[in-house]
Amino acid sequence: MTTAVVVGAGPNGLTAAAVLARAGLEVTVLERLPYVGGASASIAAFGDQAIIDPGASGHPFGITSPAFRALGLTDHGLEWVHADYPMAHPLPGGRAAILHQDAERTARELGVDARAWLRMHQPATDDPEGTAEAILGPLLRIPDDPLLLARIGLRGAWPATLLARTAFRSGAAQALFAGSVTHATLPLGHLMTSAFGVAFGGVGHSAGWPFAKGGSQSIADALRRVAEAAGARIETGVDVTDLRELPQADLILLDVTPHQLARMAGDRIEGPYASRIRTWKYGPAVSKLDLLLDGPVPWEDERVAGAGTVHLGGTFAEIIDAEHAVAVGRMPERPFVLATQPTAADPERAPAGKHLLWAYAHVPHGWPGDASAAIEAQIERFAPGFRDRILERRPMTPAALELWNPNLVGGSIGGGTLAGTQQLARPVLAHPYRVPMPGRVFLCSSSTPPGGGVHGMSGWHAAHAALREIGVHEG
Repeated sequence: MTTAVVVGAGPNGLTAAAVLARAGLEVTVLERLPYVGGASASIAAFGDQAIIDPGASGHPFGITSPAFRALGLTDHGLEWVHADYPMAHPLPGGRAAILHQDAERTARELGVDARAWLRMHQPATDDPEGTAEAILGPLLRIPDDPLLLARIGLRGAWPATLLARTAFRSGAAQALFAGSVTHATLPLGHLMTSAFGVAFGGVGHSAGWPFAKGGSQSIADALRRVAEAAGARIETGVDVTDLRELPQADLILLDVTPHQLARMAGDRIEGPYASRIRTWKYGPAVSKLDLLLDGPVPWEDERVAGAGTVHLGGTFAEIIDAEHAVAVGRMPERPFVLATQPTAADPERAPAGKHLLWAYAHVPHGWPGDASAAIEAQIERFAPGFRDRILERRPMTPAALELWNPNLVGGSIGGGTLAGTQQLARPVLAHPYRVPMPGRVFLCSSSTPPGGGVHGMSGWHAAHAALREIGVHEG
């Protein structure tokens, strides 16, 4: 029987394992932690009172992921839950712009920009699953729907600063769009940043930005059940530091980032690829804070309490300045903060009457500080009296995040910056999953297309590339 070893049991590694096992391979997954999930794990915290997500929380592209749909995760215990609104963006002056799971309603509230907002987001709004298919894959491929990809590309290729200023006249629409763009963790003046605003906004209108009921661990647990049902064997507590330690296998798939690959492979990778992975850049980081509150956040705009995700960056201009500062290695006074309110959709994750707030601030790569005070200040700015609600805090600095999960190098959560050539060549343009070294070795982490996020698509594409190479029917 053809054998495969997968190193790393994050969503990408587990997705790859499930695909390979369904194709009839004998699959072994090796994971360094005592549990599966990687940066999509959940843990009991605050004296075991609550379930928090140390890593990823809301999942716009989890619910639309072609891989997760094909593997049938909702038939294996995964349940998606939604807050009243996918996202809110508080603005100075006490009001907020709201992204509704309804494009028309979102547009109406944006007034003068209603028609422009609908036109901008229409491709992703009309076909969220097709949008996921179009954008969550390698660049060099024939898309299933070339017309849809072209429609998204015509909008998404522009720098967000230029597109937002050209398309929208109100500060509310510009800020709402910019908040979604910041998921790229790039200065908003970079080419192709508008794609993030179009995709996140449009998918939110239709599919929403849900949570996994019970925490993000539920995604990994469902993937594990799918893989094991197909015959995969998963071993936790196994830390692989050298590829020579691995058992003999026909295929090896690695859910690690390029610097780890370089260390694990040693001198067995040579030439341009070796240089590429050793000089791989990881980009800006995040500083994380989980909070247990004695009640909901007292937002000035009460509707924000019903939003699953909250973008805390203020005005369009403030977001531009903060993201630029982080990109050049300077900690802004008011960093962009992304928050989620898990108990707005899943109240059972905290004791009755108590609430969870998950938040991170964008900070420079490897920044040695703790942004907790800055995160709290941004929340307090739009929710006076918020600090009085805090019962317990659980901060994680960039260094703590990397210690917990080595794929989060320097606190960077996307597997590598999207700046420069790394937006297209992850880590190389042609054959991005195949590692040029003895044996059949493939990279399946977020450092390969389509990049960061809990959607499993890097593992999905890497596994199918591996199956094609050995001539096995793709399961």
